[in-house]
Amino acid sequence: MKILQSVVVKQVLTEKSKLALLEGYEKNKQQLKKECEQLRFELKKLEKTKKYQPNNIKLHFEQEIQKREEKVKLLDFQIEQLHILPLGSELKEKEVKAIIEIEVGDRWEAVQSEKTIIIKDGIIDEIR
Repeated sequence: MKILQSVVVKQVLTEKSKLALLEGYEKNKQQLKKECEQLRFELKKLEKTKKYQPNNIKLHFEQEIQKREEKVKLLDFQIEQLHILPLGSELKEKEVKAIIEIEVGDRWEAVQSEKTIIIKDGIIDEIR
């Protein structure tokens, strides 16, 4: 019989992966800042048209801007933590589903134990 099981994928922090993560964080941060500026611009534009109630629009736009600013703060925290982490640390990247073959007589604890795939610079380094 075959069953589905979750498998954790972890990335080993190397100099190369650290730089890639930092680049990704910075790119996301810049995108969020651009979105905030665009939202502020759109708000001003809509306030000038006076087609909608200014209070409702302003509240909605401020909430959207606030969400993005919170994400920027989270990215800043992640960047800070990334600088602290030593090379060789394992970072959980995601979870995937795997098909596991089970037979009568297999140890259930062994089947249930968490499986992990370790990736180093984009290459599968180990399967635990």
